[in-house]
Amino acid sequence: MRRRVPLRLAAFASGRGSNLAAILEKIDTGKLDAQVVLVLSNNSDAGALDIARQHGIPAMHISRKQFNDDQTYENALLTALADSQTELVILAGYMKKIPVSIVRTFQGRMLNIHPALLPSFGGQGLYGHFVHEAVLAFGCKVSGVTVHLVDAQYDTGAPVMQRSVPVLEEDTAETLAARILKEEHQIYAEAIQLFAEGRVRLDGRRTKILPPEFEKQP
Repeated sequence: MRRRVPLRLAAFASGRGSNLAAILEKIDTGKLDAQVVLVLSNNSDAGALDIARQHGIPAMHISRKQFNDDQTYENALLTALADSQTELVILAGYMKKIPVSIVRTFQGRMLNIHPALLPSFGGQGLYGHFVHEAVLAFGCKVSGVTVHLVDAQYDTGAPVMQRSVPVLEEDTAETLAARILKEEHQIYAEAIQLFAEGRVRLDGRRTKILPPEFEKQP
């Protein structure tokens, strides 16, 4: 059953914001029952902030460097999320580790997307082109993308959705990245829609996807 009220999303992004743009496109075309209510970046020059402003979405630059201590920084993040009435946090190319206090507050309600099939090729330092270079160096025949819940460590939260992408003989890190990015733009919106429909349940390390509910016909 589709939500009558859109799921309220806050997006954290550090870069150009291609995943954010793809999510907004899915919302605009009615394929995603959600509303981006806040875009937050640690980088004042992030393209994601420009995308937010172009769509009339509140855009905030909040960096640890702006604050004297961790607690004040974390309070600023929590206040921004509370003021926007965020229901689900999505990380879309966010290059900073999320403070534990934020993870705890949004436990089970924070998603990240990673350009590999976790738990392979994940962890600190493995992001962007570094992931694809590592996949090619290992000689993998398959890579892919993982949407996962966020916990206190890098890329160790329970997977929600995964999709494989073949590694071609002639692939470079750039060509593999481009092919995986196309899948990222599809699967992230699909995973968010599962949350919008209330169909995700966490059972230990496993996320269970409940079947869709349909309104009974009179």
